[in-house]
Amino acid sequence: MKRKRFEELVVKVIESFPSEIREKIINLEIVIEDFPSRDTLSSLGLNQSVPLLGLYQGVPLTCRGHYYGNVLPDKIIIFQKAVETICQGKNDMEVERLVEQVIKHEVGHYFGLSESQLRKKT
Repeated sequence: MKRKRFEELVVKVIESFPSEIREKIINLEIVIEDFPSRDTLSSLGLNQSVPLLGLYQGVPLTCRGHYYGNVLPDKIIIFQKAVETICQGKNDMEVERLVEQVIKHEVGHYFGLSESQLRKKT
């Protein structure tokens, strides 16, 4: 899938969030990369055999205190080629569904949900 089309899917997912959720998303950048780097996987204790589809980097809303300010944006990275590898041989609708799952999962981390809490919801 072309990068522009993938970017459009990401925007579509974010725009589909209820307004009360979108209004709470501040100081957050969403970027698209092909695959996670070896350093990224290593820092997470993962190896290349584990498919990492997305990553949240930052300070969750629930952990921000009165001191939080003048900081770079938090970041959600969506790994396009990793997503496409999982969806290999499937149609664009399957890619769109997986992109939606990944973004919702990573936005959940932004809102302070742990990995175990997010896994319970899916």
